[in-house]
Amino acid sequence: MLALRLLNVVAPAYFLCICLVTFALQLFLFLPSMRQDPAAARLFPPALLHGALFLFLSTNALGNYVLVIQNSPDDLDACRGPWAGRAPCPPPSTHFCRVCARVTLRHDHHCFFTGNCIGSRNMRNFVLFCLYTSLACLYSMVAGVAYISAVLSISFAHPLAFLTLLPTSISQFFSGAVLGSEMFVILMLYLWFAVGLACAGFCCHQLLLILRGQTRHQARKGVAVRARPWRKNLQEVFGKRWLLGLLVPMLNVGGESSKLRDK
Repeated sequence: MLALRLLNVVAPAYFLCICLVTFALQLFLFLPSMRQDPAAARLFPPALLHGALFLFLSTNALGNYVLVIQNSPDDLDACRGPWAGRAPCPPPSTHFCRVCARVTLRHDHHCFFTGNCIGSRNMRNFVLFCLYTSLACLYSMVAGVAYISAVLSISFAHPLAFLTLLPTSISQFFSGAVLGSEMFVILMLYLWFAVGLACAGFCCHQLLLILRGQTRHQARKGVAVRARPWRKNLQEVFGKRWLLGLLVPMLNVGGESSKLRDK
């Protein structure tokens, strides 16, 4: 239990450190290297387009990250609170989280990178957090590859060029051909690639469970769920304003769970 509590503190700090390093590399290395070519007449400079796109992805990722932390799943004690008896408390998918030390409704899993349980109130924000974190990491990897390609004059036309980049760069680093800052960017490329793929996998798996109307806890325990149309399952999690939630970090507004709490 002590190891889980420690991981619940270390994992969010690790994620925030990656965010700070990514912002620093984008601001001080990638953006200055995308200066506009004087011979090319463009309406928008490449640095401006790159900065706007990265700001959009990172704002949505961090915004939904904060909302996941702020909006904890409903505690089972809420069923005995002020609105007890006004609406039935859903008994299925309740689970006691040892890290949070509470019983939550519609429990999906405990996310150590957010230090919070994922349930009915923050499921939408968690899915969007995984989506935009994956896009921001993969986009940073593409920008980093373009930077390394320009600085070290490396061609990534061959499919295996990215796989052989790390061992080749390590040998060149110890021989003095590669600077420390360039080696650090190369290491971050592989970290962005790993985090981006992991978040994309979490997002796809979570969307599949949402379409089936099932939580990860239910799938792990083999609990059967009532068959419902997939559109209704999506609306229960994402609400009616799902398009606005894709563009701006916001609470889960318009879903059935939010309507139940408002009664």
